Amino acid sequence: MKPRITAAAGLVCAVVILGTFMLFVGGTGSAQIAHTCSPTDRQFIDVAQLNMAALSSTSEDYLHGDEKAGSVIAAAATSLKNIKGTYPSDPSLAKTRAILSAMFVEYGKAIKADSTHKDAGKYIYRAYGLANFAHDVLAQAKAPLRQRGCDVTPLL
Repeated sequence: MKPRITAAAGLVCAVVILGTFMLFVGGTGSAQIAHTCSPTDRQFIDVAQLNMAALSSTSEDYLHGDEKAGSVIAAAATSLKNIKGTYPSDPSLAKTRAILSAMFVEYGKAIKADSTHKDAGKYIYRAYGLANFAHDVLAQAKAPLRQRGCDVTPLL
């Protein structure tokens, strides 16, 4: 790809991102999000917590040699399926759902690469970056969600 095309594509992406940011930011400089705590929001929190714990446990066993890569890959795929089966109405939880979905995909790719003696670094780097991004989204939404009856502390 020619450098001019790449630079132009980057500029277009920057303008779209900046425009989207300005659309959601009010005059105070903070996002104007209307949080909710619906039954589907609570379901998402429970499902996310359960699947994160299951994947963490299976991954820990894999690292200690007590579990095969296929089990971790299957746990990541199951976690992805379970998360995609939720439909939170809160904007922060919906964003977290998308981020966790991508994280499960990248983590599965990392374990697959590791099991075939390939470099898993780029996948694990993405998975942990996505996990950090999800943490940031949830940390920012923690207080308003708690005021409405949803506690995201177990996900942090």
